[in-house]
Amino acid sequence: MQATIENRPVFTTLTVALSAGESVRAESGAMVSMSSNVQLQSKTQGKGLGGMLKAAVGGEGLFASEFTAEGGPGEVVLAPPTPGDILELPVSGDTIFAQGGAYLAGNAELELGTKGSLKAVFAGEGLFLQTISGRGTVYLSCYGSILERTISPGETYVVDTGHLLAFEESVDYRVKTAGKGLFSTVASGEGLVAEFSGAGRIWIQSRNLSGFAALIQKLIPNKKD
Repeated sequence: MQATIENRPVFTTLTVALSAGESVRAESGAMVSMSSNVQLQSKTQGKGLGGMLKAAVGGEGLFASEFTAEGGPGEVVLAPPTPGDILELPVSGDTIFAQGGAYLAGNAELELGTKGSLKAVFAGEGLFLQTISGRGTVYLSCYGSILERTISPGETYVVDTGHLLAFEESVDYRVKTAGKGLFSTVASGEGLVAEFSGAGRIWIQSRNLSGFAALIQKLIPNKKD
């Protein structure tokens, strides 16, 4: 499987070239176009009903699309649902943690899962995250452009949860309020942030989709007015 990222950084597309018999797995609804000999098969996310529900709460679709080239080589063109860039990451037996809904495509052999619980989120102790592990290449989509930061042992770094894209498993994190106290958090316009420590890489998206949605909501006329 060979992939090319094009039309970046705003309306980015991913073109995947498949050899005969090769497959790529993508988020449902990501396909733009494909060769006529490429076959599409829908597969459920997660293991069992519980796994499907957990994947859905974590920002993943209930179904994934698997594209396979049959009888010869073929291509699939994929695009994320929002304007922004695509991050290409090799996975070599380790685990990548990504914001829910960031997964765009990857080798069919990669294992996808979800980390987090509703109890942890409401307690301010965690996030729902997608986990990508195994061996292959994963492509993550973001809203906006991509910033990469590397933290060293003993260093901490803070990222707004709405701007978090992904991080390596060697990095630890905890979720907390942005300011000291409720008033500072509300007055600053910031919400929850993730504080990272340890050593490894963090990827950040330059735009916040929830913030944009809130802005659009303010511009919609209220029928009661």
